[in-house]
Amino acid sequence: MGEQRERLGSPWRRWVERTGRGPAWRSALFVAVLAQLGAGWAGQAQTGRVTLDWFGRLLLLLGPALLVLRHRYPVAVAFGVCAVTLTYLGAGFPYGPEFLSLGVACFAAAVAGHRWAAWGAVGLVCAGHLLIGHWLYRWLPPPGDGPASWTRDVGAVAWILAVLAVFELVRVRREQWSHERAARVAAERMRVDEARLRIARELHDVLAHSISVINVQAGVGLALLDTDPEQARTALTTIKEAGKEALGEVRLVLDTLRDPGEAPRAPAPGLDRIPELVEQAAAAGLAVEVTAEGTARTLPPGVDLAAFRIVEEALTNVVRHSGARSARVRLAWRTRALAVRVEDDGPSSGGPAEGSPDGGGDGLVGMRERVTALGGTLETGPRPGGGYAVSVTLPLEAVIPREDQWPPA
Repeated sequence: MGEQRERLGSPWRRWVERTGRGPAWRSALFVAVLAQLGAGWAGQAQTGRVTLDWFGRLLLLLGPALLVLRHRYPVAVAFGVCAVTLTYLGAGFPYGPEFLSLGVACFAAAVAGHRWAAWGAVGLVCAGHLLIGHWLYRWLPPPGDGPASWTRDVGAVAWILAVLAVFELVRVRREQWSHERAARVAAERMRVDEARLRIARELHDVLAHSISVINVQAGVGLALLDTDPEQARTALTTIKEAGKEALGEVRLVLDTLRDPGEAPRAPAPGLDRIPELVEQAAAAGLAVEVTAEGTARTLPPGVDLAAFRIVEEALTNVVRHSGARSARVRLAWRTRALAVRVEDDGPSSGGPAEGSPDGGGDGLVGMRERVTALGGTLETGPRPGGGYAVSVTLPLEAVIPREDQWPPA
């Protein structure tokens, strides 16, 4: 039913939204033709008025001519047409056709947001009409004209007020639709910015981890190239595997830039890939111990990906910025949350310290953004006994028990 109402209202909405746009001369020409034809009919019906001559025809053309500029100068056009209309009434020509131009001019001013101009122009015409019909008629054509009927004037004022009420309704609806359109544009822009941020974060996590492994193994290979060729070969093999994995994950991230609606080519990484991180860290000379507490469960995709990336970034920071040769990863499965803690015992390797503004680069910022987006908490800092720790708590909702979640409890 709601969709049906929307379809029924769409033609009216489209017409109102297009009002004030498009070629103005077409509607002005249409009004001019109607005014000229209506003037002939009005002259035949109103025998007591002045016969329409060249001056009256000119006034009926001048009003529509001003309408051509109503989109650019709505206020000036509204009062200009008001002056033309009062001149037409004061000259004693037949009533009726001159109000077409006034209605279009005031409508354009109202929907453009100049309600005071629309009301002001109509108020001046009403005041001038009353003044001419009840006082100035003695000195104005046609000769021998008497005072106007108050009944007719009250009816005319009521009709004008009804027309102004329609103008106000259209103006309000246009403003509402304009606000809705601006809100949709802002929401779409926000979604695009969030997508860009997510892609940048994913690329950072993938490349930072893989390049760190490649950098460490390249150093090992160079150092052992002459003395231990077999170990250097192992380092080169690790570099090849890390590069291949990085390329695969970069393709996975860039898949999100394809046309909407296409399914990803591979599932997003999760905690089931922690053994790969352990192997890569071991190849870089870092022994990683993984423990789990509680019952493992299937995680929502966002939480699973965030937990994996946090462990990956934390281990990357240990490899890059710590002299530690061992690290510990602890996963604690709680009723409503997953706690992840990564810690090491080693001192800084001489480079920028972990967690420092210039040391973690965008890594810690990316961690915090991921955790904040999921409503979790993040704590990072040096451990009392030495080393560094990263502790994260991610809330879980509607998770399903699972037997093969890695690592086992």
